[in-house]
Amino acid sequence: MVFTGSWGWSALGVLCLAVLSGCASQGVNEEKSDVVISMPAQGGLHFRPQDKAKWEAVSLPGKLRTAFKLEKQGHRHALQAHAQSSASLLRQRVKVAPEKLGRLQFEWQVENLMAEADMADRDRDDSPVRLILAFEGDRSRFSAKNAMLSDLTEALTGEPLPYATLMYVWSNHRPVDSVIVNPRTDRVRKIVVESGPKHVMQWRRYERDVRADYEKAFGEAPGALVAVAIMTDSDNTRSNVRAWYGDIRFD
Repeated sequence: MVFTGSWGWSALGVLCLAVLSGCASQGVNEEKSDVVISMPAQGGLHFRPQDKAKWEAVSLPGKLRTAFKLEKQGHRHALQAHAQSSASLLRQRVKVAPEKLGRLQFEWQVENLMAEADMADRDRDDSPVRLILAFEGDRSRFSAKNAMLSDLTEALTGEPLPYATLMYVWSNHRPVDSVIVNPRTDRVRKIVVESGPKHVMQWRRYERDVRADYEKAFGEAPGALVAVAIMTDSDNTRSNVRAWYGDIRFD
């Protein structure tokens, strides 16, 4: 999903990874918003499908755009994502201090899985649904490879690579709660919250401990949360997939 061809620090690869990690990119087709949402003193953050206009629609260079639209699913509103050999996302910029990271609740429904998808394989890295969280951190701890990637990202986009990106995903076969390290950089890691076709065409609701999941995936405490995104992609497997996203809550 993120890169094509061999690892070569290509501009296309850096831009795609920057966007997927929650980083703004001047070189990407983007309906940009400068609004940053902070956690209220009382209560949490609540993103609803009806708020679609408040999300940044972000396209990846050289990729067809996944179609997002608001629609009714039974008695609820949902954001439909329809990917036809495509990859793009909707993003919110946020600012949540580490000490305020708590419970995350979200829900989605998937119409079908992609038979060839495997998120551990860079050439088959597609998922019918993703909830993406980007975090700040101490970039001086980057490996030489990740430091080079961050520097190149900043040179191309004006912003460095986020310190860490955590994704919640639906896998074809990997066990629930397993961690998948992105095949391009270990600064992007995925936690499987659903696996296999058993619950296709059912609304699935999840409650996660963001801090615990981050520590499990990265082996350290999280920094501030700086972006939230949803993404449905099928560009690597050249597939047709449809999914729906419901409410997202941080408490």
